[in-house]
Amino acid sequence: MSIRPLAELVERGDPDRFLAAMAAPPKARAFLMALYAFNIEVARAPWASQEPLIARMRLQWWRDALDALEAGNPVQGGEAAMALAALPNLDFAAIKGIVEAREWDIEPGEFASETEFSNHIEATAGNLMWAAAKALGASAGLEPALRDIAYASGIARWLQAVPALKSAGLKPLMDERGPALKRLAQEALEKFRSRRGTDLGVAIHAAREAWRAPAILRLAAEEPERILSGGLQTSEFRRRGSLLARVWLGRW
Repeated sequence: MSIRPLAELVERGDPDRFLAAMAAPPKARAFLMALYAFNIEVARAPWASQEPLIARMRLQWWRDALDALEAGNPVQGGEAAMALAALPNLDFAAIKGIVEAREWDIEPGEFASETEFSNHIEATAGNLMWAAAKALGASAGLEPALRDIAYASGIARWLQAVPALKSAGLKPLMDERGPALKRLAQEALEKFRSRRGTDLGVAIHAAREAWRAPAILRLAAEEPERILSGGLQTSEFRRRGSLLARVWLGRW
């Protein structure tokens, strides 16, 4: 199966992960594109209709598709789902966790606790990075480090998405005051920094999608007001240049 349709979907829907995947060797790139395309389709499901029932039906389709794949049965329809069938070492618990987490997006609501919020980031960003790393052949011992890196990346992406989530009627932040936002960004940045120097082996190709997290989190911690105003973007030159530098230096 050609990865081109998947790559085009990822390029449009998740340009940062697209660039990170394109920096990987061809075989790893194909695995990453399959998982990133799956992630986009699942993330879009709650927004496909204003009717919660229809949104839940779309998520249920993914639950059924993943159950079929796990049982070794074919899936009819859906290029991303069919591409997942070709992945080795697929962690079905992780990717099913991504589907479950998207229930939060269906109807306006808020997180009941900081733990619930952290669990949501873990279930989305953490499960995706770990599933990607495992498909590439990462050892189980690397899971904690990869989940810390993914958490930092997930928080950075979440903070960038705050204005859009609020516009959609969701309540993405438990506390919008500056000190609370600063602490959130700093704690995520510390998780990232704590894993510097970790030898990720082949999992480096899965971790590299977090390459922008440190710069975004530093900016959020220094100027938390940017979070609510949508001012956490960096220049295109810096975005691409920082990734190229990491690839050239063999870093994530």
